[in-house]
Amino acid sequence: MKDQGVLAHLERLEAQTNISNRKSEEPTVQKKESSLRTRIRELQQQRDKLRAEVKQWRARVKQSPAKENPSKTVISEQEVLERAWRDVKAILEAYRFTGLSGKLTSRGVCMCISTAFEGNLLDSYFVDLIIKKPLRIHHHSIPVFIPLEKIAAAHLQTDVQRFLFTLWEYLNAYAGRKYQADQLESDFCAVLTGPLQRNALCNLLSFTYKVEQRCQTFSFSARLLYEDPTAALPTDVTVTRPGVEASSPTWEEHRASHQMLFRTKPLHQVFASFSKETEKLRLNLVS
Repeated sequence: MKDQGVLAHLERLEAQTNISNRKSEEPTVQKKESSLRTRIRELQQQRDKLRAEVKQWRARVKQSPAKENPSKTVISEQEVLERAWRDVKAILEAYRFTGLSGKLTSRGVCMCISTAFEGNLLDSYFVDLIIKKPLRIHHHSIPVFIPLEKIAAAHLQTDVQRFLFTLWEYLNAYAGRKYQADQLESDFCAVLTGPLQRNALCNLLSFTYKVEQRCQTFSFSARLLYEDPTAALPTDVTVTRPGVEASSPTWEEHRASHQMLFRTKPLHQVFASFSKETEKLRLNLVS
């Protein structure tokens, strides 16, 4: 029935707005997200009410005698459909404040997935879905190293909401890792003592760098592994000193401190903190 198709389409679109629950560091974005969550709850209540009305309408149609005036049934169905499309339009309007936006097409819906890190808007990708059984991806711009087929096989036919949310997590984490590596190369190239090595997915980074400590310059090597493909911070960090085998208590303290910083802060923030410490030492020497 038409109402079933509209309701299913409404659920698919409404499910994506849940992605807006992810936290943002910018106060203005937080305010928008709070407003959006309120709007989402209102839409969910409207959806539940719509479901109840459809259920009641079906029960009346099933129990009504054949001589009943069919125009009443037609009007009821039309009201339900009009309300459903109003909700669809409201949900698409709400998407403007999230990392997702959707546009209805003749075949189904085209979703645009926008990525961001620390309030910086990064790359956007699209997935054009054909809303038929079975659901199919008509076109997309997802990078080849993102396991789109694997994600689709696991969730597309059974849970479209989870499919799009998982895909967004992969893309947003990749964009965040790439942004950090790019910032390190562009803003802190003077601190790097060799080229930054990274793979296409940016989930394995290795580099050497120097840090000034007590009027001395020390060289370090770091290897950052991101075993969680949906994370923008590394899960495993190794920091060593090239050519140094014996380790003093002071060196172990610095190594542990650096590893903790790499695990808990974005790359460019870690090196910004190194620069601040160096500048503070220089000012102390001058004074």
